[in-house]
Amino acid sequence: MRTGTVYLVGAGPGDPKLLTVRGQELLRRADVVVYDHLVSPRLLTVCSPHAKLVYVGKEADRHAARQQAINRLLVREARAGRTVVRLKGGDPFVFGRGGEEALALARAKVAYEVVPGVTSAIGVPAYAGIPVTHRKLSSSFAVITGHEDPTKTGSSIRWRQLATSCDTLICLMGVSKLPSIVTRLIRHGRDRSTPCAVIEWGTSPTQRTLTGTLQTIVGLAKRAAIQPPATLVVGNVVALRRQLNWFEARPLFGKRILVTRASDKADTFADQLEALGAEVEQLPAIELGPVRQNGLLREAITGFPRPDWVFFTSPEGIGWFARILRAARQDLRWLSGCHIGAIGSKTAAAIEERGLHVDFVPKQFSQEGILEGFPRRVLRGKRALILCAEESRDVLVQGLRGRGCEVKKLPIYRTLVPRALATGITTLFERPFDYVTVTSASCVEHLYAALKAAASADRFRRLRFASIGPVTSSHVRAHGGRVMVEANPSTIEGLVQAVLKRVK
Repeated sequence: MRTGTVYLVGAGPGDPKLLTVRGQELLRRADVVVYDHLVSPRLLTVCSPHAKLVYVGKEADRHAARQQAINRLLVREARAGRTVVRLKGGDPFVFGRGGEEALALARAKVAYEVVPGVTSAIGVPAYAGIPVTHRKLSSSFAVITGHEDPTKTGSSIRWRQLATSCDTLICLMGVSKLPSIVTRLIRHGRDRSTPCAVIEWGTSPTQRTLTGTLQTIVGLAKRAAIQPPATLVVGNVVALRRQLNWFEARPLFGKRILVTRASDKADTFADQLEALGAEVEQLPAIELGPVRQNGLLREAITGFPRPDWVFFTSPEGIGWFARILRAARQDLRWLSGCHIGAIGSKTAAAIEERGLHVDFVPKQFSQEGILEGFPRRVLRGKRALILCAEESRDVLVQGLRGRGCEVKKLPIYRTLVPRALATGITTLFERPFDYVTVTSASCVEHLYAALKAAASADRFRRLRFASIGPVTSSHVRAHGGRVMVEANPSTIEGLVQAVLKRVK
């Protein structure tokens, strides 16, 4: 049997976007992923759905698996012919026991590869606005652990030499030993007034940074109840944080926001919010599926006279319509000779990406906006085809008919409730959100129904909603919810800007 390979992959200090390209590539094709406590759960979403995920995290008071058991697990899985990723916080060879695991694999004659990661010794201070070196302040730095092997008879750290030999000192995993670390540094010659910083959950949206001096940092950390994981930085470079604090200074830092968009659209929205500093959770309250096949689809395409106007009411519409045409052995050339209307700029962009020209986009991105902005005389005696979701409102249908237009409404997809919604409802809302974003009426209805089914309908009324537009807002209010933010224009970019305006 072919023996597999073990990849010792550094996951970085916490921010999942600091994973290397090589690490991401390996996660996608791994058969088994053995991961630690400090690995971001979002990295596991990169893995194949068929991958076996094994948690072996070590915390201060609890170990999911002993090191020898982890070593045996890696060897066993590789010998079974599997591709194994050992996913470790930070860098595998910087206080990550990667060296021990590599030695175990080498002794067992198992193939392995080391994929370095961004070590928290450098990444965490950088996110706190502290460069570990600076030409005028620091020409050297040292990295030590605050949690040495408890089986050793004594510390192997040479405190007398370390205290004054390096300009910058970074201590990892040292919160519980902070008083003794500070005492030893001062005892061996480090000035009490040396600037210090303690950074909790570095590079994450919940990062917290305390600054002081060797004389004050222990008291500050105790009063603030700093918990692991935390990184200690000692040196004059800490003073640069006042000017370089870029991460915690972002406008949405400290805000927790829920994104309820469909999963295939959520990442783009979440990326924009995270780039502004928000802690983003995703709970898709909607997904799209095909409409049930019936004669109306074929009749609309083959039997209904070619329309003068075709209206698309969402960016997804053009893709779903192309699928329906393909099933009828046709393509988007079916629209040749038709004028095209789009409910908004995003919808228009999606259509024009297909090489089609959009003739009309309203100023207000809604069915009401189409009716308000469209010249009345243009439609009298004309034929119109509306391509929309199965649950779409009839505002546009009725309005066009009222203007003397012959109208056919064709549902081309339907909104569904994701299976994961009910599960997420019970866990995500244990901590409060600053904003719950909703980007369609269906998102609102599905979210309310899920909360009601979980006997938490009253929670809906306590949520702070950020809505993409007036129609979505009306559905929030219909269930007693509070709309704190409403986008204008009704786009994702408009919603992001509305949230920013609210928090300023």
